[in-house]
Amino acid sequence: MKKLAIATLIAAIALPLAACGGKGDDKLGSQVEKAADNRADSLDAAADNLEDQAKAVRKDGERQSDAIDDADVNAQAMPQAQKDALVNGSEKLR
Repeated sequence: MKKLAIATLIAAIALPLAACGGKGDDKLGSQVEKAADNRADSLDAAADNLEDQAKAVRKDGERQSDAIDDADVNAQAMPQAQKDALVNGSEKLR
């Protein structure tokens, strides 16, 4: 009976130690998770930056449209290359 109690006690102590393994996997897992979080944060920041750039492009397009309307431009007399440059944003109405 005493041997059985000792064996049970040893098993009870050894089981949690065997479960954790002691191989550093918890630390490695934490490092992987932290690195993934850092990459995700970088992507979030890049997305925010792109969103700001998109807003600026839209606002600039609205301004150019208003400038064309205000100037009462004769679009029929304008060369196609100039129209294309205005549309693709490489030229602005002065």
